[in-house]
Amino acid sequence: MKRVYDAPAPDDGCRILIDRLWPRGLSKEAAHVNLWQKDLAPSTRLRSWFRHDPVRWHEFQTRYFTELDQNIKAVEDLWQRARYSPVTILFGAKNEKYNNAVALKAYLSRHCK
Repeated sequence: MKRVYDAPAPDDGCRILIDRLWPRGLSKEAAHVNLWQKDLAPSTRLRSWFRHDPVRWHEFQTRYFTELDQNIKAVEDLWQRARYSPVTILFGAKNEKYNNAVALKAYLSRHCK
């Protein structure tokens, strides 16, 4: 996982952006995104409610996991890709501890083996 604003590295593998909105002030060329998976992003409503507030983190994860449970195809596609080659999950949030990429990683750890 890394912020989409961070420089790409040779070992990133497939760089997958999992935000619903394109990151502000970043061109597609500069982002070096191989795949934009909006389907893996939290809904607009959930994202707006959460606002990266640490107090809402646990509830955010619960709600986001429910959304991911409803989108098993996108989750499975990501998991299959990651099983066979390097993948870097990209996110745009400034908060590197409380964001959808951290939650998605936790979800994958619990649900995909």
